[in-house]
Parts: sequence; C-alpha cells; structure tokens
Amino acid sequence: MSLSKLASELEETARQTAEMVERINDGLAILMDAAQPAEQARGMAVTKIIMALQMQDRIEQRVADMVKAASQIAMIDRSSETEADLDAVWESLTLDELRRPELSGVAKRTGTDDIELF
Repeated sequence: MSLSKLASELEETARQTAEMVERINDGLAILMDAAQPAEQARGMAVTKIIMALQMQDRIEQRVADMVKAASQIAMIDRSSETEADLDAVWESLTLDELRRPELSGVAKRTGTDDIELF
C-alpha cells in the first residue's frame, strides 16, 4: 500500500504543479491583454503570480515529506514489514494532506477559483 500511496501523492503533486504553471500563465496573459487598463492588469497579474508562488512553496513541502517517507520505507525490513509499519511512516510526516488518510491525494477546493492547499 505504501508505494501505491506514494504514487498517488506523486500524481497529486504533478497536478498541483500543473495548476501552479497555469496560474503563472494566467497572470502573464493578463499582463499581455492590451484591452485591460495597465494598473488593473498589473494588480490582477500580481495576485495570480503570488498565488502560484505560494503553491510552489507548498509543493516543495510535499516533495520534502515524500522524500522522507520514501527514505523511511526503504529502511523498513521487508521480511518483517507490517501495514502498521508503513502507516507509521505516513503518520510521521509534517503535512496533514500526506499524514491523514482522509486528505491523502486530494487538495480540497473552495467555492472560488482558489485551491485550498493548507
């Protein structure tokens, strides 16, 4: 289960990374839109790009936790490994979305365009 969980979390990280890039592209598209008043375009673009940078920080935290999990899984003795041993690896992580099974692999979305990463 632990390697399948790791694969699932890697897929979620790839999804979050793609969404981060999309936010940056949205911000750049706003800046390039000649129909937008310059001041308004800058404000909207800055908001999109700041959100993307916050997402990048969260993605970095996810990856650090997954590295920690993979390292701990590699150190478990395969001959005596139990499901509880593998569960303990995930429970020891920092981020709730990796540590708590009900949040695993899913970044909750709010009712707005914003993604809830925290």
